[in-house]
Amino acid sequence: DRNSAVAALLLKQQGYEVEAVFMRNWDSNLNFDIKGNPTLNNDICSQELDYNDALKVSLQLGIKLHRIDFIEEYWKKVFLSFIDAFSNNLTPNPDILCNNEIKFKAFIDYVTDKLKPDYVAMGHYADIVTNQDLTKALACALDQKKDQTYFLSQLTTSQLQNIIFPLAKLTKPEVRQIALDNGLV
Repeated sequence: DRNSAVAALLLKQQGYEVEAVFMRNWDSNLNFDIKGNPTLNNDICSQELDYNDALKVSLQLGIKLHRIDFIEEYWKKVFLSFIDAFSNNLTPNPDILCNNEIKFKAFIDYVTDKLKPDYVAMGHYADIVTNQDLTKALACALDQKKDQTYFLSQLTTSQLQNIIFPLAKLTKPEVRQIALDNGLV
């Protein structure tokens, strides 16, 4: 996605050694999304189109792209939890569940174990501040219209320790312009 591409570009420009990770959480074929979906105009599921876009960007930026699947974890920790809560007359937010259980848990655990990075960057519109006791805390992004801290609100301080949000001090129009200026569209 454009936000992740710009985040990777900014980190490269700042001198970081950057590798990208494409995470697939849903399988359209497995979950029968393709059958009978009138919005699809080809035989390639949207996740594969997204991966192809990520591959183009990684080649353009000269960074390695890893591909990992969290389909089973997403199904169990997010989708079934959502269905269970909804059937009990609750209104869960699957984005919050996904961030807490997949992006900032399963994904971080996998990347930390396999790639051993110093930091993990995400293309979210959010910021992180360091408290007086040196713990990390979530803070609002500069772009209040695009701020995603609500969706990250269940993250713990330990989940934020080695996270970077390169878009924290940018507005969405600025990110769009950076992408356009660098051919990341």
